[in-house]
Amino acid sequence: MDEKINELLPQGVALSWGLVKQPQRGPKRELNVNQIVEAAIAIADEDGLTAVSMNRVAASLGFTPMSLYRYIPSKDDLLLLMQDAVCAIPLPPIKEEAGWRENIKEYFNACLKVYTDHPWFGDIPISGAPITPNNLQVVDWALGCIKELPLSDFEKMGVILLISNYARGCGLIQRDMNRALQSGATEGTFSGRDYSAALKQLVTSERFPHLHPIIMSGVYTEENPEANDVGDDFDFGLELILDGIDSYLLSKMGK
Repeated sequence: MDEKINELLPQGVALSWGLVKQPQRGPKRELNVNQIVEAAIAIADEDGLTAVSMNRVAASLGFTPMSLYRYIPSKDDLLLLMQDAVCAIPLPPIKEEAGWRENIKEYFNACLKVYTDHPWFGDIPISGAPITPNNLQVVDWALGCIKELPLSDFEKMGVILLISNYARGCGLIQRDMNRALQSGATEGTFSGRDYSAALKQLVTSERFPHLHPIIMSGVYTEENPEANDVGDDFDFGLELILDGIDSYLLSKMGK
C-alpha cells in the first residue's frame, strides 16, 4: 500500500480509514476519534444535526473545543465520520436459496433503518461517491445480493443506486411523518382524513378530473383502510421496482 495514501484522500476520509496518526499531545491523551464521533451522534440523535457543534461535543466530553480539533480538523470532517459510523450496521449473510429479490429487500430494509434510527442522517448532503469503509461495506454487501444476475458492472451499480435512492426517499418521508406526529399532528390530519369532507366539495370534477374520483372514493385520505389492496406503500413501491428489474433481466435474455 502507498505510504502516502492518506494524502490522496480528504482528511475526514483518511480518518475514517485510520490512516491519520493520533496526536501525541493533548489532554492526557484521553480522547480518540471514536469517542468524539459517538458523542456527536448522541447529540444528533437527541436534538438533530443542527445541535451538533464542536463546542457542544467538547462540552459533552468534558474537554475544550481545541482539544477536539487535535483529532478531527473540522466540523465537516466530523459529519462525514458520523455518517460513516452509523453505516456500521449488522450485515446478515446473503441467503443464496432465497433469491436476489429477497436479499435486496433485506438491503432496502437495512438502509431504511439507518434513516429511522438516525433521523439526521438524511440532512447531511451527498457530496460524492461513498469512499468511507462502512459505506463501502454496505455497498459490497448489496452487490453480493445480485452477484449472480446477468448484469454488467455498470448495471449492477445502477441497480444498487436505484434501491439506495428509494430507501433514502422512503426514509426521509418516514422521518418527516414521525416529526409531524411528535409535533402534535394526528393520524387524521396527517393522512388528510380530517379534511375529507371539505376536499370532496373543493376538488371538483371540472377542475381536477383525474383526482376527483380518487377523492370521492376516500382512497386519497385513507377513509377505508380495510379496502387497501396494495398494503404498505413502501413495500408496494419496492415490489414495483423489483418487478421492473425482473422485466429488464428478461429482456436481456431475449424473453
